[in-house]
Amino acid sequence: MLLSENISSEYIKTLDLEQKKELCAEIRKFLIDSVSQTGGHLASNLGTVELTVALHSVFTTPADKIVFDVGHQSYTHKMITGRYGKFGTLRSKGGISGFPRQSESEHDAFIGGHSSISVSAALGIAKAMELEGKEGNVIAVIGDGALTGGQAYEGLNNVTKLSNNLIVVLNDNEMSISRSKGMVAKHLTKMRSSRSYFEKKAAVKEFLSHSEIGKDISRSLSGTKDLIKFAIYQSNIFESLGLKYYGPVNGHDLAKLIEVLEVAKLTDAPCIVHVKTKKGKGYRPAELNSGEYHGVARTDRVSVRSGTFSEAAGLEVMRLGESNRRVCAVTAAMKYATGLEHFAKAFPERFFDVGIAEQHALTFSCGLASQGLIPVFAVYSTFLQRCFDQLIHDASIEKKHLVLLIDRAGFVGEDGETHQGLYDVPMLSMIPNTEIYSPFDETTLKACIQRAVNETDGIAAVRYPRGCCPEGVDEEYRDFYYNGGGSDTLTITYGRISHEMVDIDGADSLILLKIFPIPEEAARIAAGYKRVIFFEEGMRHGGIAEKLLPMLNANGFRGKYEIAAVTGAVGAADTETQLKDAGLDRGGMTERVKRAL
Repeated sequence: MLLSENISSEYIKTLDLEQKKELCAEIRKFLIDSVSQTGGHLASNLGTVELTVALHSVFTTPADKIVFDVGHQSYTHKMITGRYGKFGTLRSKGGISGFPRQSESEHDAFIGGHSSISVSAALGIAKAMELEGKEGNVIAVIGDGALTGGQAYEGLNNVTKLSNNLIVVLNDNEMSISRSKGMVAKHLTKMRSSRSYFEKKAAVKEFLSHSEIGKDISRSLSGTKDLIKFAIYQSNIFESLGLKYYGPVNGHDLAKLIEVLEVAKLTDAPCIVHVKTKKGKGYRPAELNSGEYHGVARTDRVSVRSGTFSEAAGLEVMRLGESNRRVCAVTAAMKYATGLEHFAKAFPERFFDVGIAEQHALTFSCGLASQGLIPVFAVYSTFLQRCFDQLIHDASIEKKHLVLLIDRAGFVGEDGETHQGLYDVPMLSMIPNTEIYSPFDETTLKACIQRAVNETDGIAAVRYPRGCCPEGVDEEYRDFYYNGGGSDTLTITYGRISHEMVDIDGADSLILLKIFPIPEEAARIAAGYKRVIFFEEGMRHGGIAEKLLPMLNANGFRGKYEIAAVTGAVGAADTETQLKDAGLDRGGMTERVKRAL
């Protein structure tokens, strides 16, 4: 048994090749067993076992810096750098994160939760090390899916200008979460199929090296190698950007991986190592359906695909698309995760998966809207953050009719700080020409989507949480629901926690469905109470509660006012624990009302 709590980069360097292969097999088995218990990102980590072992065979952290793009493929790295014994706490409260965190380990060079950032971050690290006179290599590990995001190219465009010691490892598995889309994916496919160039190059070099005449010929040919290369496989985008290119290399051939990384380490110029891997490698179900096994739930908390807010939203968009041919659906590599696969199957000509490119998705949607179509962009709350400028400039100013389906709003559970959906309300509510809806069951979800598509001008955002979607009851849409029973205390909230608040003893309740702009009538009702307690599954600063207070004052409110909301970053834990810690579960809200009374 080579895998133990003593595993480290130094230990791996003492192993021979066969032992390293054995270690990879043990790591892969451990990942399957462990992640099925804790939940987490399985397929992506199974695909990078050999690559990570090879990286730690050649480089030594923390002196060398490995920056993982997105970071959900960093589990093997965490094991090797002292966290193997803590894997039972993965993505749990007080446990190790599912993503790299500098605060967790000195071996994690940079936080990683969102896509396409690694080259920019690694470039900054490399330049800082150079300025400080520090020795060491900097390696950015980026997936082909992340290359559909524009920031990756902003980084690559600056590499040769700013760094001499940056190594970019392209982990090419033809996937992001859904299959990679667009011309970048096609270009990489072309490069993967061009082994003839590399084989011919190696054969010619070997032949010429055996004589002085051959060496002279080799030197004379160096000036025409780019022409030969172009003739064989046309062009290489990375070499066009000024990086030396090595690959493609079989990402599960440990010997070849170690060899090419050693060459990259010795290269006195920025370079890219193109590695071809299989997502889900070694676990047949994940190999056959890596999208389904991208993230898995704990075995004791298996999530059912049907009956979720995402599924209900996707089906409603498809239904609206049947009656209105102007409705289009847009996603950023999240077709299945956001429930849009139904629309995609029914109306493929009106469905657009743009890859991991949220900013492009937003402006592209505005382009559709400018011609009278109705784009519905389904996106996780945490990834919508990337679109702030586009929301203001491209959507708001000229009042484009854009529908946002904001999935995973509020607490998201085990993915932790980098993925919480707590910031969309403060962000969107400061943008002119924007309306925000927050349904709490299937009935209100459908009603809000219908209103956003058919009755709203400008930006119409419908935000809803991850997970189970209660059925609800059939009734007409209302901006808010008021339950007045004669108390002098009023509780106000929105979203999924509304279910827990509606019948708290001693207090009346007001549930907002349209949360911004706040309905004037709701503010007038609230102003008549002696005490108002606002519960918000979102950030306090810039949230709806803070926006309600001046409206209350304008309506003559002179009572007491309390806000229970989130004030800082929220770490990994299950959603129930996150709600409880914030005082937003039924027990916490009931206790707060009792104290106020």
